Parts: sequence; C-alpha cells; structure tokens
Amino acid sequence: MNIPTPAATRTLTCRAVLFDMDGTLVDSTAVVEEVWGEFAARYGLDIAEILRTSHGVQAADTVRRFAPEGADVVALTEELGAMERVRTAGIIALPGAARLLCSLPAQAVALVTSADRTLADIRMDAAGLAMPATAVTADLVTRGKPHPEGYLMAAGLLGVKPDDAVVFEDAPAGIAAGVAAGIRTVAVGPNAGELPAGVLHIADYCAVTASVETDAAGRQLISFRL
Repeated sequence: MNIPTPAATRTLTCRAVLFDMDGTLVDSTAVVEEVWGEFAARYGLDIAEILRTSHGVQAADTVRRFAPEGADVVALTEELGAMERVRTAGIIALPGAARLLCSLPAQAVALVTSADRTLADIRMDAAGLAMPATAVTADLVTRGKPHPEGYLMAAGLLGVKPDDAVVFEDAPAGIAAGVAAGIRTVAVGPNAGELPAGVLHIADYCAVTASVETDAAGRQLISFRL
C-alpha cells in the first residue's frame, strides 16, 4: 500500500481518545502469528488467509469462520486464548505510544479491543503501558469489530458524542468500526489496507504530539498534531 507523505502537519481537536490495542498501541505480531499458525496447521488451513482477515477481529469470529464443520467453537476459542495469555515474548509498545498516553488526560482515554479483559491486561503490562481506566473489551460487547458497538460504548462511557472523539486503529476491521461509529479515525502502521475517505494515516506515534487546553465552558480540549 502506498500512502503519500503529508506535506504539512495535520491537527485534530477532540474531547476523548479511543485506542485499539494490538497493532495500535501494542506490537503483538509474533505471538498472534504463532498462535494462529498452530491453529492453521492443526486443521490444514491457509495461514495467510487467516492472518489477512483475523486482524482486529474477535478470536471467536475467526474460529467460527475457519474451523471445520462441527468443531466446538467455544472450546477452540478458549484454547487459543489460553495459549495467547501465556505467550508474551516479543510484545512491545509501538514507538511513541507510552509518551503519548502519558500526555493525555486519563479521564478522556479509552481502550477498545477485540481481546478479552484478561488478555488485554497481560499485553498492556507486557508492553509497559498503563491500562486506561476505561476499557471496552471483547467480553463487554455483543458484536465485535467491524461493528461500531465497542467504539460507541466507549464514547458513551467517557461522556462524549462520537463527533467529539478520535479513534486510533491499525486494522481494516477496526477502522471500519470507527468510521461506522461516526468517529474521526486515524490509521496506524502498515496494515491498514485501503483507507476510507477522511481517514488519516501515521506510521507510529514518534511525530505525534498532544496538547490539552480548556474551552470557555471549562471543558478540556485535546489537540493532536499528526
């Protein structure tokens, strides 16, 4: 995918920031590919196709799509989850992620991830990142990405309207969820695919800065320079 380098710094102003986790704040690629590779090998599946479509999607949805007919989807999903929970080698934060998170008001930040809460805690800790006080994990929603439920729930928990928030996402399913929620969305990293109209792109957070101001009504405003 060829994404043109912007000619000038871009600015986004919002009241809340919603982050995906894997691929957006945390690089867990090695673990994800290892676990799904074992799943694919067991059933003679195309690992490239699994990885192409599973990124950003709840594990149960991927198992349901690719497992052989008659397989116990619940049991397989739990088995894969157990494998992921004990494998943390190579998990790191994306460049600039820790600095950016520390610069944001805690009450204006949420994590919205397709991982369950246990796995999210493990991976954020492995990457050396503090878990936001507001987190919408797979166990809290009935419909996973690309459905917008998670992002709409997070905006509601933070007390903001969708157009007052910004989403950071790395995968097509998550980007689609942010766009469907009516939230301005920024794609992060190399795996975003073809970007919908209006979605900005950054390689990582090294050049991203955030400043916090107070408007005339005494409410906080976050301005991102991308």
